[in-house]
Amino acid sequence: MHARTRTWTAAVVDVVLVVAFATIGRSSHGETTSAAGVWTTAYPFLAGWLVGFLVVRAWRAPMRVWPTGVVVWVATVVVGLLLRVLTGQGDVSGDPLPLSFVIVATIVLAVFVVGWRAVVAAVTGARRSRRTRHPAAGR
Repeated sequence: MHARTRTWTAAVVDVVLVVAFATIGRSSHGETTSAAGVWTTAYPFLAGWLVGFLVVRAWRAPMRVWPTGVVVWVATVVVGLLLRVLTGQGDVSGDPLPLSFVIVATIVLAVFVVGWRAVVAAVTGARRSRRTRHPAAGR
């Protein structure tokens, strides 16, 4: 896979998973999953994703767990939560940032943003290992 294709693939997978996170969250709370509703929930996290993608220069190694996946995940969570607070989203009974939401968002986005990269690393590592042990099998 070419570098540009890897970068676009990583970006699309990340964005789809962040939007899935927002959609699942809205659905689990009985909120509408219309495009506008999902966008309202997703955009703070998508902004955080973009910050992380740019800061880590993800296009250099878009499929790597470290540092790419971890930096993108942390930025997605931190910037996303900060923007939610600044825009008044998610206020529950006067609490602008419920701890339960912080925990769920952190875990789910870790599984989504870092998790798929870990699976790719495991699969490609297993392929490389197989080729090293059996060079003819890699042809």
